[in-house]
Amino acid sequence: MADDFYNTLGLSKGASDSEIKSAYRKMAMKYHPDRNQGKPDAEKKFKEVSNAYEVLKDPQKKQAYDQYGHAALEQGGMGGAGGFGQQGFGGGGFSDIFEDIFGMGGGGPQESRGDDLRYDVSIDLEEAFNGKSFEAPISKMATCPEKHSYRSCSTCDGYGKVRTQSGFFSMERTCGRCSGSGQEIKGKCSKCSNTGRVKENKKLKIKIPAGIETGNRIRMTGEGEAGELGGTNGDLYVFINVTSHKIFERDKNNIICDVAIPFTTAALGGSIEVPTIEKKMVSINIPQGMQSGHKLRVKGKGMSILRNDSRGDMIIRVHAETPVNLSKDQKELLSKFNESLVKENSKMTEGFFDKVKKMFKS
Repeated sequence: MADDFYNTLGLSKGASDSEIKSAYRKMAMKYHPDRNQGKPDAEKKFKEVSNAYEVLKDPQKKQAYDQYGHAALEQGGMGGAGGFGQQGFGGGGFSDIFEDIFGMGGGGPQESRGDDLRYDVSIDLEEAFNGKSFEAPISKMATCPEKHSYRSCSTCDGYGKVRTQSGFFSMERTCGRCSGSGQEIKGKCSKCSNTGRVKENKKLKIKIPAGIETGNRIRMTGEGEAGELGGTNGDLYVFINVTSHKIFERDKNNIICDVAIPFTTAALGGSIEVPTIEKKMVSINIPQGMQSGHKLRVKGKGMSILRNDSRGDMIIRVHAETPVNLSKDQKELLSKFNESLVKENSKMTEGFFDKVKKMFKS
């Protein structure tokens, strides 16, 4: 079943003539074969949008299509041999469509959107937590400050392509003088050498929001390169990389912190202070009998959440330190302490060795 012409152009039924023309203009520029050489899918899409526009731009055809749908295209329903079918460009052909939309051969210049630019930036975890604003040096092609008037290209006579003949064969290629626009600047411009664009170095203020992650990107509309012949600017995309931290580890919106405590504190319990990402200290309670590797959660002390006033949590991974370089007195005290342990206080160790014994017996 053929696609609906309105859907093909990304429009809803009842779109105005200006909306239809604008939608086709954008899609034709995007999928034009000259811009997508070697991409059969783009060529197919270009034909589909051109087919759709050929019908919807004509008031009589549009009225019949709105009323009868694709049935109006069958059996010459839109003018017999001069009508429009799904496989071709109708009586007018591609050149009529292109001239109608882009004004080649008599209207203004064919505008071309500028290229997008990419800027990579690395920030540390604290900057990702707080956000950061800075100025970045950007080098790009900008619109020539001089005001220009245009005329049909003297090489291709406004067609945008030049044709060469060799025996029985003829070939077409994009015009090198006007880059396929069909237009050229009148007179001579010393600033842009008649290209319409000049090199520009500028410092651009970039604002990185709090909570951003590696792989996120910031789109800065219109800060890319200038379009040709007065076309719209491209965009600038800022790609973010957050470097690793010496103390903290990020897990999405949470922050993980490894903390070593004396084994006596792990056994008896107590209170310790740990640092937070905003360079403050927070007190946490260690319950009696804390095992190494156990995790404690501190609510609301994690990372900033992108476009949100709330925060994630901080996860404290506790590790009990084993003392080294003990004195003679300390060793004697530990030995007495070890002898005083009763089975109730060492069920975990006892249970492990019982499992080992059963494994070897079996």
